Amino acid sequence: MQQPDSGRVERIETLSRAISEWRFVQTTYNGAEMTLAPHQIFVRHDAMFVSAFNPAKNWRGPEDYRLSYFNVSGLGDVRLQERGFRPLPDYDGSLPRPEDLPLFALEAA
Repeated sequence: MQQPDSGRVERIETLSRAISEWRFVQTTYNGAEMTLAPHQIFVRHDAMFVSAFNPAKNWRGPEDYRLSYFNVSGLGDVRLQERGFRPLPDYDGSLPRPEDLPLFALEAA
């Protein structure tokens, strides 16, 4: 039997607020500290994921910027940051896969 995730509601609330206010979050993911710009939360196969831009990732240049997908259960200690972000220019609100179910997202420009 799977153990309930006691911090999931708080993580989802913080991520939702960050999305609605276009603010970064500071978190750990699988033990690594990172700053993320969350764009959407969705469900895939009964698990919640967040689509987020990781500005610290080793990108070749702005033309390669894209969203990465993080399982919410792998996020630890999600903290809302004061610093805001601008959505990725090519963000259109579409989900990564047709079978994904949307929960919360930035409004596409």
